[in-house]
Amino acid sequence: MVKNSFIPIISEEKKKEENPGSVEFQVVNFTDKIRRLTSHLELHRKDYLSQRGLRKILGKRQRLLSYLSKKNGIRYKKLIKQLDIRESEIR
Repeated sequence: MVKNSFIPIISEEKKKEENPGSVEFQVVNFTDKIRRLTSHLELHRKDYLSQRGLRKILGKRQRLLSYLSKKNGIRYKKLIKQLDIRESEIR
């Protein structure tokens, strides 16, 4: 697997975050997994089990981001900007 340039940013964010149950921490972990799986799937296009796992993780992250946007829009915008991910069309 090829390491992404975003992984150091994510590791830095993990160290800052103290509560592993917080929404931000979970979204950072899911984003890290998504980026690793995406780079894996670039090499192994027919790995359908990994594709399914990726879709499940994407759904979990989307639900967490939706929850965060409803509860605290400022934290949501900050997290989206930090992780450099697109803002959701549906909230």
